[in-house]
Amino acid sequence: MNHLIRAREVFDVEIAALQAVRGRIDAQFQQAVDLVVAVLGKRGKIVVVGIGKSGNVGQKIAATLTSTGSTSVLLHSVDALHGDLGIVNDGDLILALSYSGETEEMLRLLPALKRFDVKIIALTGELKSSLAQYSDVVLNVRVPREACPFNLAPTSSSTAMLVMGDALAMAVLQARGFAEKDFAKYHPSGSIGQTMLLRISEVMRCGERNPLADQKTMVKEALLIMTRARAGSLSITDGRGKLAGVFTDGDLRRHMASNDAVLNLRLQEVMTPNPITIRDDALAVEALKIFNERNIDDLIVVNRRREPVGIIDSQDLPRLKLM
Repeated sequence: MNHLIRAREVFDVEIAALQAVRGRIDAQFQQAVDLVVAVLGKRGKIVVVGIGKSGNVGQKIAATLTSTGSTSVLLHSVDALHGDLGIVNDGDLILALSYSGETEEMLRLLPALKRFDVKIIALTGELKSSLAQYSDVVLNVRVPREACPFNLAPTSSSTAMLVMGDALAMAVLQARGFAEKDFAKYHPSGSIGQTMLLRISEVMRCGERNPLADQKTMVKEALLIMTRARAGSLSITDGRGKLAGVFTDGDLRRHMASNDAVLNLRLQEVMTPNPITIRDDALAVEALKIFNERNIDDLIVVNRRREPVGIIDSQDLPRLKLM
């Protein structure tokens, strides 16, 4: 047997299964999202229930929900009947996974769950199953066939269940206004979280790399300061040390086109006043937003007294993994 051919066949079967499930997404999905958002808004949690392959898929769905700000726990169908049901509280939401909807352990658990004031969302492939009848909302994950050659091992069905869970988690994320900074809060030790939590003060160029000059400085002297700092712009201060303006190499070229004597002018005569700035205590990702929205190469960093304390060069962003 050609194993590459078999591998591609599995992909084809599972892709077709996902397309079939996608085509059946309807108003029930919207109701599911609304239910989840309502429960979380009242500080309830999502209890994901499943056994076997469905339990494995449920564990990943619960992890995705939790990592995106939707408090979720996994409850094993068997363990629930031996004390773990204590994890469920009134006001929670049950996300029950069973492709057949007739799993013995699930059917034994459902009456016990109904004793709580909870809503149930079912992910199942059988809309007339006992699980579907017990549930408030049913998400149909029925697939045409499994990728297993005997149409027995959960393959396409578990994939469809997993993707439906991802779809629910991402729709809830959007509905709740979950943002990048929130993601970073829940992933402080990961590379994404560490990047997202960086402050401007941690990534800005400062000291000798931050070119500064008083507004009465001559342009030719300012150019030397910029050169020593290897920068394309210079922050200009007033008599109190506050930011007064900015002068860039682009400004120099524009002025030289009309005035050969620009080198002998003072910065206050050629500077751009009120430049775009960012606070040193802002998140570094906020600089990325500014660079995307404004056509600038350098961003001046100021402290709370509006004193220029650093500079962010757009070329720094890839190195800092901010873009």
